[in-house]
Amino acid sequence: MEIKKLSLPVFFKDHYNKFPNLTPIQEKAVKAGLLDQDSNNPKASSQLICAPTASGKTLVASMAIANTLGKGKAIYLVPLRALANEKYKEFKSLLEDTEYKVVMSTGDMDSSSPNLANYDLLVLTTEKLDSLMRHNVSWLNKIKLVVIDEIHLLNDASRGPTLEVILTILKSRIKPQLVGLSATIGNPKALADWLEAKLVIDTWRPVKLHKGIFMDGEVEMY
Repeated sequence: MEIKKLSLPVFFKDHYNKFPNLTPIQEKAVKAGLLDQDSNNPKASSQLICAPTASGKTLVASMAIANTLGKGKAIYLVPLRALANEKYKEFKSLLEDTEYKVVMSTGDMDSSSPNLANYDLLVLTTEKLDSLMRHNVSWLNKIKLVVIDEIHLLNDASRGPTLEVILTILKSRIKPQLVGLSATIGNPKALADWLEAKLVIDTWRPVKLHKGIFMDGEVEMY
């Protein structure tokens, strides 16, 4: 499937013109309804994307974001500040010559951060979104998409409970499109059911993975 044939903004297609064809996980996500929105179905399908590292999961999120901009706010949720900085730079480059504005916010947990209301795409840590929801900021109902990177951290003892509360509130009150991303989920079907999302899985990876054991200066492949 070619990117240029998708019903996405021109700026998105121009930015990714070096990658004309979708990877298997990207094509599966599109066919599962990632971008499908119309008057009868105002919200595209929520999805749990499970695929190996470097297989193209971030582009799945980018397609969903490009499809949302102009219709409401999009949030890219990350567990770590370092990852937030990386994704902020990536999306800032994508939206550089557009009318849309992206911001990163990872601190000020006791603040409602009113300036965030002026942005279309927000890259936030889990703790920051939790703080904003506790402050009941006025623009929460404008959120149309939430991408959850490293969603398998729901099982993490320190971060999991906060993320679970956030997702529960999003599902019950705000009801945006949810797109979860992970390469390592032990129970993807159960998680997809809880998210009320379609499970999209693929095992393709750009570089073949070889497994072996290193011992006494030698590697034995198997």
